[in-house]
Amino acid sequence: MRVGLHALGVGDGARPEVIRAVATAAETHGFARLWCGEHVVLVDTPASRYPYSADGRISVPADADWLDPLLALAFAAAATSRIGLATGVLLLPEHNPVVVAKQTATLDVLSAGRFVLGVGVGWSAEEFAALGVPFAGRGRRAEEYLAAMRTLWTEDPASFTGEFTRFDAIRVNPKPLRGGRLPVVVGGNSDAALRRAVTLADGWYGFNVPAAEVPMRVAVLADECARRGRAFDQLMVAVALSDGTPEHVPALVAAGVNEVVVVGAPPPSPDAAATWVAELAETWIHCGQ
Repeated sequence: MRVGLHALGVGDGARPEVIRAVATAAETHGFARLWCGEHVVLVDTPASRYPYSADGRISVPADADWLDPLLALAFAAAATSRIGLATGVLLLPEHNPVVVAKQTATLDVLSAGRFVLGVGVGWSAEEFAALGVPFAGRGRRAEEYLAAMRTLWTEDPASFTGEFTRFDAIRVNPKPLRGGRLPVVVGGNSDAALRRAVTLADGWYGFNVPAAEVPMRVAVLADECARRGRAFDQLMVAVALSDGTPEHVPALVAAGVNEVVVVGAPPPSPDAAATWVAELAETWIHCGQ
């Protein structure tokens, strides 16, 4: 069982000295990956329901600092040399896929092939409206954008024609380091997200999932693999629990999870943040091994 850490980019975790302290301590103490999420926009009184909490509200204040995840991870990459890096998640339909293909390949190169792209379709209609992107059809848009990005990562020159994007004989470089392939995981806890994880990606990132529900969600993933003729054991299956403790790890392993992601907010002092990471490692990583 790998253990990841989702703690960068928001609030005190958006301060450069705290990012550096958390990233270097996480690498030192054996965390497998640093995860960083995204919201371009938050609003004070959202009408949209947040799908990852019981009350439908996101816990992050609307006025909190929230860094761009690709830039935050690039900063973390420069402070480290071994630990993996992942977006958890980038809201793909909010972006231009040609730009994202360029940015993510760049991050993969700068991190020496340590980057995993986690993508989701988003839940906030207010955020999409602010960005001028239709909220309806965002799932189809994300699927097409991912196909277009994979074309850009593997072909040179590249051409693509779809419902939402098209380009002809363009060159976008650099390419990702692993043979032009960048690992992609799909975030989200719905059946649609699990289907996309199997049909379009290399794995799944479940966020704020109650521990008791993980086996059921992973079973849906495994059933989808069986229907599609795909080997379940080749998927990356990462889960951040809403109510998890290290005692849940054996059940997660039995369910087929191969990375548990610890979610937390670091303290504001770099020294305290490093100590906090060390304590999390003592609690989680020894159990995960």
